[in-house]
Amino acid sequence: MDFELPITRQACIAADAADPLRALKDHFLLPEAVIYLDGNSLGARPRASLEVATRVLEQEWGTGLIRSWNSAGWFELPGRLGNKLAALLGAGQDEVVMTDTTSLNLFKCLAAALRIQKAADPARKVILTERDNFPTDIYMAEGIVDFLDQGYSVRLLDDELTLADALGPDVAVVALSHVNYRTGAMWDMAATTADVHDGGALVVWDLAHAAGAVPVDLVGANADFAVGCTYKYLNGGPGSPAFIWVNARHQDRFWQPLSGWWGHARPFAMEDSYEPATGIGRFLCGTQPIVSLALVECGLDISLATDMAALYGKSLALTDTFISLVEARRGDHPLELITPLDHARRGSHVSYKHPEGYAVMAALIARGIIGDYREPHVLRFGVTPLYVGFTDIFDAVDALFDILDNRLWDTPQFRERLAVT
Repeated sequence: MDFELPITRQACIAADAADPLRALKDHFLLPEAVIYLDGNSLGARPRASLEVATRVLEQEWGTGLIRSWNSAGWFELPGRLGNKLAALLGAGQDEVVMTDTTSLNLFKCLAAALRIQKAADPARKVILTERDNFPTDIYMAEGIVDFLDQGYSVRLLDDELTLADALGPDVAVVALSHVNYRTGAMWDMAATTADVHDGGALVVWDLAHAAGAVPVDLVGANADFAVGCTYKYLNGGPGSPAFIWVNARHQDRFWQPLSGWWGHARPFAMEDSYEPATGIGRFLCGTQPIVSLALVECGLDISLATDMAALYGKSLALTDTFISLVEARRGDHPLELITPLDHARRGSHVSYKHPEGYAVMAALIARGIIGDYREPHVLRFGVTPLYVGFTDIFDAVDALFDILDNRLWDTPQFRERLAVT
């Protein structure tokens, strides 16, 4: 469906009534009098998750006990969920597993990519990533360079150093976030992957702000590796396990360095030396967190009830509406849009800079408009089309300007920094 851009509250109400995806919101439990615009940080709770958690705790763990590794399918869960997720990532079957954290999975991918490159061309010892990447991606790159201590280094892309200029005969792997966590800017995955390959490097995509939010086609883009979390747009629950995708052509070339027993070819043979499993299973590590892993399926099933083209079309209409409403009322307020206007370059959140961004967001949250804040000075508004509507957007912008116009953010209460922003 093509959404007509609504500009009044009545038009937003009409757009919600005509929205073919509106019934998906019923699958989520959202508090009354709350507009939730932070699904890019933690997704809302699927209603089905309580029933699933109860089943896992009471029946599978409580009654089945250790037998549930077999009888309840616990052992196969990382791969089974990975195959479900594959449909949202443009990935093939048995190319994805759900396991560990995004940071740990990134470490595995970087290590595997560096080993591939070392065998092909030992002179390639640079990891390229963005200065504005999510910090853990930079930290993990720095960590593996320090651990290897063999002349490897990290090079950061920024306004002074573009990808085209940075690629060269010393670059082994490029690690990029498909959608930038701060600005919402999105890379062209296929074109960028081709450029990286033309430069002789491999590419790792971080899909934390892309999976379940924008169309992704890993196989079509000919990517090498990808990682991401499930607790944002996939609504898997706080700290739910992450995922890792490895192109089939790389899966059996080398094993990843976190060679735990779950990635062994025969984990219950209890052998005294490591032999990696074939395929994507070798990227598992230790015993899986079954309770949180099981809850991920609730969010996955909701996302799979629609298609990403329809979901992203609604996302763009919602973010267009947000930007248009803000720009119409911005006046002299020091709001700076840092999210791309170009649809081809935009993810599913809108970010504005404001000198008092933290206090402004705190005032919004106190009113029940929940977004979040990122340094420096950035107000982030995550738009999850599964449960966010046009009227939500109108009311959120209206509250934002009430707070700005009347300086309601300017109190000690809203300036006090909390541990998590």
